[in-house]
Amino acid sequence: MTINVLVVDDSAFMRKIIVDQITPLSGIEVCGIARSGEEALRLIPKYQPDVITLDIEMPGLNGLETLRLIKKDYDIPVIMLSSHAGEDITIEALELGAMDFIEKPQNLMKVEGDFAVELARKLRSIVESGVAQPVVGRVQKDRQFPTRVKAIVIGASTGGPRALMTLIRRIPAGLSIPIFIVQHMPAGFTRSFAKRLNQEAAVTVVEAEDGAVITGGTVYLAPGDCHLRIKDDQLSLSKESKIHGVRPAVDYLFESAAPFYRQELVGIILTGMGNDGAEGMAVIKEMGGYTIAQDQASSVVFGMPRRAIEANVIDEVASLNEIGERLNWMIKVKQWM
Repeated sequence: MTINVLVVDDSAFMRKIIVDQITPLSGIEVCGIARSGEEALRLIPKYQPDVITLDIEMPGLNGLETLRLIKKDYDIPVIMLSSHAGEDITIEALELGAMDFIEKPQNLMKVEGDFAVELARKLRSIVESGVAQPVVGRVQKDRQFPTRVKAIVIGASTGGPRALMTLIRRIPAGLSIPIFIVQHMPAGFTRSFAKRLNQEAAVTVVEAEDGAVITGGTVYLAPGDCHLRIKDDQLSLSKESKIHGVRPAVDYLFESAAPFYRQELVGIILTGMGNDGAEGMAVIKEMGGYTIAQDQASSVVFGMPRRAIEANVIDEVASLNEIGERLNWMIKVKQWM
């Protein structure tokens, strides 16, 4: 199967960079190039692309306006190309239905290898997400949901921002336990994302800070490019090497929270590509905590939940709406200490 990509960017140099990165990739081809949003809308019926890469900042019909019109008429995955100057707009694009985004190289004269790797991974994962595959794994259906919960940890990647926005709106103001989130996202963008979550939430959402004392009733989002761990009653950030090709990593958060909260911890793995989170879920389960994975039907990319299910470390598989109901119930019942 060949993945056909429509590249949309007003910069001739940036178009060339993207095309040059895609050309050597097996099974992925550039089917067309558009220099503006208006041209992109004319070319979509002609080329019928599988994926569109879309620049956020363009003259005339900008990236957000183009995205709105694409999502109105087509069900084509869109990956936004964003710069640090467009962090807030990028978060808005994800809310509007963009599947994911990639940070533009800061130095266009020196494109780092990470850009090509990330572009290839996201193109492949988004298209492969549309192919249903059987899940080989065992869910521990005999486990009862815990009546005492002291903390919740959540991990997400591709599709995560929209999923987390949905969940955050379900959390009532009576939250009295901490919630910790790792969303795969570059540095700077998590600050905008935390701000946006906080605007939508009835509780306080902040970007995690190193050494901060953990407070009940607060939602902590791991900063981009920093691993987040729980050390006793404090947050710990580090810049150590990436694992699974990402930083922050879900595994580090889950593995550090499990021995601290033990059987009173709930771990949730949401939509995302790759296998980050499966090993951390295993530690949560080993320590007696309860584990939930988002189901395939409601996941944008079923990679991370699938790996955890196939590792036999999941107690419950649920839709995004069902997970939201679980969160709401946990908080309202107030049976924790």
